[in-house]
Amino acid sequence: MLYAALTFWLLVVIFVAWGIQRLWSGMVEPRVFNALLLPGTLVAQTGHVIGCLITGATVNNTTLFTNGRGDPETTPNAKPRIPIVGPIVIGLLPLVACTIAVYLVAGTWGDRILSAMSGDQVATALPLSFSAFWQLLRDQVSIVERLVNAVLSSLPGNWKIWAFLYLLVCLTVRMAPFPGTQRGSMSAILLIGMIFALGGFMTATSAHLIAAGWGVLTLTVATLLLLLLISLIVRGGVELGKLLRNQG
Repeated sequence: MLYAALTFWLLVVIFVAWGIQRLWSGMVEPRVFNALLLPGTLVAQTGHVIGCLITGATVNNTTLFTNGRGDPETTPNAKPRIPIVGPIVIGLLPLVACTIAVYLVAGTWGDRILSAMSGDQVATALPLSFSAFWQLLRDQVSIVERLVNAVLSSLPGNWKIWAFLYLLVCLTVRMAPFPGTQRGSMSAILLIGMIFALGGFMTATSAHLIAAGWGVLTLTVATLLLLLLISLIVRGGVELGKLLRNQG
């Protein structure tokens, strides 16, 4: 169940990050939104380019900002030379790059917040009943609450805390797949789950690796769920304001 839970939470990460991007794209100009996420965009784009080079795809038209909307631009129809596996690698490496960056930043500047959240972790087993499902949802609210309390207890703090929080937001939101790589990203996550599960039958190393990174996964999920909640509230307020203004 540990490997199924890992797959589930990774899918949650990319879908929630994707949803946050879509919510904010309807409220602010993409150029402004992407400028704020520049560090995360740079890391994700680096992963994308490395994925293209590894699979023999041609890298072209890859920029941090397009001349039009201001969205980051990746190589369309990269056409990797490695069939089937190529698109999976290209979809996977931006997520891997952002994950590694979150791990490094959290270990360097986010020790206080990580230690404050050590009491709550995302579930290592998927719910098998309705009661367990509702408990899972309640647990996520508790984890988000623990994150908020950890952040508030760390503030005002020094510049390292602020830099950590800023980079955490940039990197987690940029875990959403780039246009044209969504299928490869989801296939990559399923493949990761199967590889870890296969390795778990042969050695305990897989479980130890997952356990070592579970705290960072919890931090990532909690951050994205908190951002999603804030985004929904802000988007709802903006749409309500537009509706009232039009009626007036």
